[in-house]
Amino acid sequence: QVQLVESGGGLVQAGGSLRLSCAASGSIFSNYAMGWFRQAPGKEREFVAAIGRSGGSTYYADSVKGRFTISRDNAEKTGYLQMNSLKPEDTAVYYCGTYWSRSLYGTSTKPTAYDYWGQGTQVTVSS
Repeated sequence: QVQLVESGGGLVQAGGSLRLSCAASGSIFSNYAMGWFRQAPGKEREFVAAIGRSGGSTYYADSVKGRFTISRDNAEKTGYLQMNSLKPEDTAVYYCGTYWSRSLYGTSTKPTAYDYWGQGTQVTVSS
């Protein structure tokens, strides 16, 4: 079992930055791949970024590539999403998720691959 708690969301103007955190507890964090997803009102949950167990592999949605950076600190059992150059269309509830991975470098863009989710944190970008 893994428990995840996101933090760091808020209201920011377009062009601004936020850093989301995902604190994990309950199991060995380094055994789990991690991803960030977001869901806007009336829309499906969409992939944002993913990182492998070791932190050595990352993958991004085209919409955030070059603006967002995913990272993790396995010793601190925490994942991060640094968001720069934010746009109004980035407004959503952001969720972190994890799944047990045999591979050090495997990632997934599919929400169905993830077994554990946090409660979400709201990010609102004003124009």
